[in-house]
Amino acid sequence: MKDYILKIDSKTGKKCLETSHKGKKLLNFAILNKGTAFNDEERARLNLLGKLPIRVEIIEEQVSRVYSQLQRFENDLQKNIYLMSLLERNQTLFYRLIKDNLHEVLPIIYTPIVGSAVKEFSREFRAPRGLYVSYPDIDKIDEILANRTPYDVDIIVASDGQGVLGIGDQGIGGMDIPVAKLSVYTICGGIFPGLTLPVMLDVGTDNQELLDDPLYLGWRHKRVTGKQYDDFIDAFVESVKKNCPNAFLHWEDFGRDNAKRILDRHKDNLCSFNDDIQGTGVVAASAVITGCKVNNQALHDQKIVIFGGGTAGIGIADQICDIMIDSGISEKFARKCFWIIDRNGLIIEGGKDIPDIQASYVRELSDVSNWKLNNVENISLLDVITNLKPNILLGCSAVPGAFSELVVTKMCEGVDESVRPIIMPLSNPTERSEAVPEDLLNWSNGRALIATGSPFKPVEYGNSTCEIAQCNNLLSFPGIGLAASTVYPKKISKGMLVEACQALAKQAYPNITNMILPKIENPLEISKKVALAVANQAIKEGLAQDIKESSVEERINRKIWLPDYLPIKDI
Repeated sequence: MKDYILKIDSKTGKKCLETSHKGKKLLNFAILNKGTAFNDEERARLNLLGKLPIRVEIIEEQVSRVYSQLQRFENDLQKNIYLMSLLERNQTLFYRLIKDNLHEVLPIIYTPIVGSAVKEFSREFRAPRGLYVSYPDIDKIDEILANRTPYDVDIIVASDGQGVLGIGDQGIGGMDIPVAKLSVYTICGGIFPGLTLPVMLDVGTDNQELLDDPLYLGWRHKRVTGKQYDDFIDAFVESVKKNCPNAFLHWEDFGRDNAKRILDRHKDNLCSFNDDIQGTGVVAASAVITGCKVNNQALHDQKIVIFGGGTAGIGIADQICDIMIDSGISEKFARKCFWIIDRNGLIIEGGKDIPDIQASYVRELSDVSNWKLNNVENISLLDVITNLKPNILLGCSAVPGAFSELVVTKMCEGVDESVRPIIMPLSNPTERSEAVPEDLLNWSNGRALIATGSPFKPVEYGNSTCEIAQCNNLLSFPGIGLAASTVYPKKISKGMLVEACQALAKQAYPNITNMILPKIENPLEISKKVALAVANQAIKEGLAQDIKESSVEERINRKIWLPDYLPIKDI
């Protein structure tokens, strides 16, 4: 029997929760619990008499209390732990606290502080969340998914913890990432948290420090690879299709060698999405689109340098290529717009250790035959900037300070004075950023159009205050997930992601603020516009499985959950 059912009135859009739980069990169920906000009628009907202090509070009063409690903690990791305990007690209150204090609290539960929480997962473990699917249980995945709470699932976020943020293999600690991502889906995309499921795919870890830690909670084994790994992922996908056929499956923080391969393997089997590849790609591509509009230049006329050829860097390149192709440019021409630099320098034919994901961006030797180079076997970022004279530079390397003063000044020298170079240090957390905005503005004499992966405060330059656009995936994946949970598409197509890019770019106001992405002030409104574009494209392509007479916009608005207590009715 289901623990609860979310009911939405088809005419009014009003929501309520139906459940058979009462008394202590109700109070212990985080999605149903209202704490001191249960009114007198509810307390009598739901067997809560005497289980709560006599005073009935409104949610605003509860928020004031928990916010005061939050301020007592001395550091952000302690605050993260407190907030996660609140999530386990009262989900509505947790989300209302974040909504009312977005800019202060969101970085504590999401980036950058979630990285610290991941590292401390086993030592700070207090209560399980979601599902843990471990390799030794490969024959029990159906049974594990049958134990899911909630029963009805719209969005699953799954990770194997291999490529967590900029800190690498964190094993089972990676579970904090799906939890954080789903929180963002709710805050920024209006997804009802009672329809979301975080999943940790525990296939071992190659992090020896974790394996040696007596408190480590994951499977103590080196990572499974090859056919064993693929068979495990395949078994998980098949179980999702069987048990949660309408769920949107979000892949998160997989290693470079697995992320794109898994996405390609399963993208047509079910509605799935990799945020590190596609979410990052959508946001970064949107910023590039806007920057080109500022410069009054066509996207396909750009020379684009990407420093870092991993999952994110290639994802961005692929997304920009798809936009060009959608506009009528050939794939061959589109890919020739990119110059990608990895750990061994420029990706060029004859280069060492070129993975499959980079294969379509390998430059020919003839492309650099006239270049002045110090080392032809390792063509550096400075070499590329000096010889190519690009007008767009993106960083996905996690190499702090890679965009040096010399690199930036050389780039600006090579760009016509009427053009503003687009420079985007996208690595996070903050300490891994390729450059800081203040330096970029100073070194470029205020010309640079900037977007960063981590949040930065506005910069005073000359007589003006320059706001810094944040290339944060929360601008993309919540809207895509909202679209998926509204029309239930068979898959996420390239056309749907192109429309997401365009919808996001339309919400930036660069001529007013220098922002080449929309401000993260009202992320839900941003997500609604992205969702509308994506859902309409799914319908246009014949991919939507839920076609109703009401307009898509109306259905999106009715789908959205806001953190206010819902009426509770008996089943």
